[in-house]
Amino acid sequence: MAEHDPLPPSSRLLHWLVAALMLGLAGVGLYMSRSETWALYPWHKSLGVIALLFIAVRLVQRLRLGLPGPVQPTSPAMQRAARWAHGILLALTLLMPLSGMVFSGASGHGFGVFGLTLVPHQDDPAKPGEVLPYNATLAELGHQAHHWLGYLLLLLVALHVLAALKHHFIDRDRTLLRMLGRKDG
Repeated sequence: MAEHDPLPPSSRLLHWLVAALMLGLAGVGLYMSRSETWALYPWHKSLGVIALLFIAVRLVQRLRLGLPGPVQPTSPAMQRAARWAHGILLALTLLMPLSGMVFSGASGHGFGVFGLTLVPHQDDPAKPGEVLPYNATLAELGHQAHHWLGYLLLLLVALHVLAALKHHFIDRDRTLLRMLGRKDG
């Protein structure tokens, strides 16, 4: 996109929707894992599947439209850094629900969307009340990926927010206003 082109409303909507879903899921995920609040897991899994759908739409749109240009001239190095940062953020938003699904599905816990089963729960017939993993190695890989990618995503989101605030308060450009859909400023 050229620097004078406004962002399509769908781009802004998808950005904020995915941001809200990912931050909400990260917060709930951290809470659940620390407090062992098992009752929230079906909600977390359902919203993770829904988030993946919006992330896929956002990815397709980003591939179709490209990264928006800067609102003011910037160095080629800063443009490369922005492209990399946005690409990594988008990749992490995609990998988080996928790794969660691998973790939950392969571990035998299954997952679905608000009662619609996508991967069934697998009870262990030899140990009532426990699950039988479909693939324990894949489940552990998914668990570790989900855990560490989550922390990396939160770190990059914090840097992304700081960069937006830098644009707004230090550079005094329209980057943040553009993402908010505001024409003034």
